[in-house]
Amino acid sequence: MAAWRRSRLAHLLDPEQRAFFDDNGYFLVRNFLPDELFAKLKEEVFEQPFACREMRQGQAVTRMTLLPPSVLGANPALASAARDPRALNMIRYASSRGGQPISFVQTVLVTPQKTSQKDPQSDAHADTFHATSKAWLFLQDVGEEDGPFFFVPGSHKLTKERLEWEYECSLTAARDLRSHHASGSFRIKTHELDALGLPQPVKMAVPENTLVVADTFAFHGRTPSAKPTVRSEVHWHMRRNPFLPWTGLDIKSLPFIKERELPVFMKLADFAEDKFNQRNVWRPVADVPVRSAPQV
Repeated sequence: MAAWRRSRLAHLLDPEQRAFFDDNGYFLVRNFLPDELFAKLKEEVFEQPFACREMRQGQAVTRMTLLPPSVLGANPALASAARDPRALNMIRYASSRGGQPISFVQTVLVTPQKTSQKDPQSDAHADTFHATSKAWLFLQDVGEEDGPFFFVPGSHKLTKERLEWEYECSLTAARDLRSHHASGSFRIKTHELDALGLPQPVKMAVPENTLVVADTFAFHGRTPSAKPTVRSEVHWHMRRNPFLPWTGLDIKSLPFIKERELPVFMKLADFAEDKFNQRNVWRPVADVPVRSAPQV
């Protein structure tokens, strides 16, 4: 189904970029934005406070800055980046669906000195059982020791070996002590990759203004960092029903919903916490600079 839908989206992409993705499962574009626009984007993101939410996972805190139309309207460079048609087309192709991705400014703050609890995103994993996509436009250089994103090239392909591995995981996952694995985001040890005919992970140590778009059915994760690190990016993700053969008919693309889905979801999650005691893991924090110290 994913291959069928991608065939309908292939015309949106440069053939060379598309061929690289089909082999490897990700796009990587350096110097994505013009220098002047990228400089303005960093100024807008870094030199003012925003209403944010934070989630702690072990040593890592993820800070999320929502981008509803009101925020994008006040920050034209941020709006230009978040709505860039080249990025959106790569995101759609990677997820094998048309429609509207979710976007926000994401900052990952790693504080290894605060807790010894492991960051669960540092395990190689697949987000779910079908093609989905995530994308990162990095707002600073990301070095080898800065906790970069890592990716297993070619692991987006549904091979016979991968199908067998998925099946074996499914037999016991519900009883696994790892909550993410138990809920369907299967984890894999790097030494197990050989049995699936896969290479070892590649660290995405990249300069600022690099766009990475990945199919997160592939194995990926966040490299553990032994030092405090801060990494900011314009972030997108896209996940739709995997069983539908068409690429359009996305309700989230309608004018009164477009770019409002995530803020509405957060309000509903807050309501569920208030009325039904269902805790929202994304905790609201005061207006803060996106690279300030974590609060959760």
